[in-house]
Amino acid sequence: MSTGTRNRDSSRICYQRLSNQRLTGAPFENIEDVVRWLTAVQSQDYAGAKWAIGQRLKETSDDKIDELFNEGKILRTHVMRPTWHFVMPEDIRWMLKLTAPRINAVSAYYFRKMKLDQAVLARSNAAISKALRGKHLTREELGQVLGRAKIDAKGLRLIYLMIRAELDAVICSGPLRGKQFTYALLDERVPKCRTLKRDEALAELTIRYFTSHGPALLRDFVWWSGLTITDAKAGVEMARRELNHDVIDGKPYWFGASGMVNKTRSPIAHLLPNYDEYLIAYKDRDASFDPTLKQKIGERDNALANHIVVLNGQVIGGWRRIIKKNETEIHATLLVGLSKSEHLALKQAAERYGRFLKRPVTRLNITS
Repeated sequence: MSTGTRNRDSSRICYQRLSNQRLTGAPFENIEDVVRWLTAVQSQDYAGAKWAIGQRLKETSDDKIDELFNEGKILRTHVMRPTWHFVMPEDIRWMLKLTAPRINAVSAYYFRKMKLDQAVLARSNAAISKALRGKHLTREELGQVLGRAKIDAKGLRLIYLMIRAELDAVICSGPLRGKQFTYALLDERVPKCRTLKRDEALAELTIRYFTSHGPALLRDFVWWSGLTITDAKAGVEMARRELNHDVIDGKPYWFGASGMVNKTRSPIAHLLPNYDEYLIAYKDRDASFDPTLKQKIGERDNALANHIVVLNGQVIGGWRRIIKKNETEIHATLLVGLSKSEHLALKQAAERYGRFLKRPVTRLNITS
């Protein structure tokens, strides 16, 4: 296939993903609606994940997301791959029931290496449950609780004990204590909510992924969900009536019922945080990278060392922020030059980020 045709195919995929992920088109009104739509928002970088939510909204601010997080309206836990994700309270139980067995299987080597057998894990969960009744404690404080229970909980061992308690639906995120994260009992944080049979949960996750993230490949869904290829294929078969299918650039893509989105006339720029769903949710990210720029990335990998600059759905460089008391500086390292209209689009993206932080961007420095 010619390069020109491939570029048209890549552009088609990018514009559709931007629309389905609500980075373009009609933005959401409520924070919860963003998390509910995407189902899971990768969030090991808490500040970056808040901006991932914020830029899909009509208007919000960094501190408003903190407020909802503290109230337990959105939760943060290990639910896929494994890494932290924001999820909705009504989704956390059925998702854990579906994904936790797979994460435990993938992590089995590390549990064995750290001598965390079922007896130790059961004792740890019991001690954590007792300590958290009516309380919210940090990981370090829970490490002390486990130490008093004669359970070695230092370093990676403590991390895996906490992850296992999350996967066993014992704990989830509690409110922030200043800048420190706390844990809470899941049963206290989330009232009993709907449960799904395994096939129902698999079909639900499949439909929601391809609808909010499509067009995507089967292997993208495997990567994002952490499920097996067998499960992913079964999910697609169960969800087939709710999905559309097309072969683009020789690859079989799945997506929701919405029609394909046409390219816009004006350039669209995004300052994406690291781990934004727009990139992290796919195993195959070729559509988002111009082949000629991938060579430059190898030469100048510092351009992508932090957050990502995206123009019309394609990666063109990286950016970093310097937050001061009342203002913000944005420094972007680009792999391409910008036209006047593209520079304006990037400036508008930076201004939006400043509004989100409630610290206006007073300097946008661009190097290429």
